[in-house]
Amino acid sequence: MAWGQLFGCHQLASRSFFIKGFQLPVCARCTGVFFGQGLAILSIIFLREYLSAIWSVVAMGIMFLDWFVQKIGLLESNNSRRLVTGVLGGYGFWTILVIMLFKILR
Repeated sequence: MAWGQLFGCHQLASRSFFIKGFQLPVCARCTGVFFGQGLAILSIIFLREYLSAIWSVVAMGIMFLDWFVQKIGLLESNNSRRLVTGVLGGYGFWTILVIMLFKILR
């Protein structure tokens, strides 16, 4: 599954979802990030709404915190939590991009 590596994903089987025996090309957190980015884009286009900068940073911070506590060995995350925090991080990331773009274009 080399294309997942193009996005910087480690693709560990233990941290990935499987559908009918086939591993998804990206891990659970990256799956969440991509899903969150898609949700952000759709909500911005169709609803004309997005998170404030503060809430976007909080959303990304939650994803970072989940990664960090796992990285230092304090608490092992699971794929469900990785997916949810990935969605938050992806959504927050895109809304920050939109906020910055609006500030640049004004």
